[in-house]
Amino acid sequence: MFYVTTCASPVGELTLACDGENLAGLWIQGQKYFGGTIPDVMTKKDDLPLFHAVKNWLDRYFSGEKPEIAELPLRPIGGAFRQSVWRILCQIPYGEVITYGEIAKKIAEQSGRKTMSSQAVGGAVGHNPISIIIPCHRVVGSGGSLTGYAGGIAKKIKLLELEGVDLSRLSVPAKGTAL
Repeated sequence: MFYVTTCASPVGELTLACDGENLAGLWIQGQKYFGGTIPDVMTKKDDLPLFHAVKNWLDRYFSGEKPEIAELPLRPIGGAFRQSVWRILCQIPYGEVITYGEIAKKIAEQSGRKTMSSQAVGGAVGHNPISIIIPCHRVVGSGGSLTGYAGGIAKKIKLLELEGVDLSRLSVPAKGTAL
């Protein structure tokens, strides 16, 4: 059984989903792949201790603090490849960005391969079911393009600005699926 609640945030309404003890989803309203990894019906339940802990974490994050990802029990649902990409996302320091290509190199090294597709990494990043906390917004294209955020470019920029990322070396793509 999965439970769901919502909360307000500076980037719009957020929907949280859990199995009762572990966070399985956090989506921004209108986000691509919203709820896509939850294999069951989600029952509304606002008063779970985990939801209170996540909302507290988010309040601290949005007020400029740097809460640790490890403070929350996370259980994103996905295959082994996606899980490996999401673990790397959790290692990106607050206020820093990494490219899809850099993640692909790390995945290749971990799996004993010579190369890994940046596009495959992009697919896994885009399907991250725990937005903001698992910081997929910190991933950019190789040329500094702010592409590939399922929540939309404007929200990605807002999150990066909140973290103090220097956006002067980054660019908004003129066209693309993440706009």
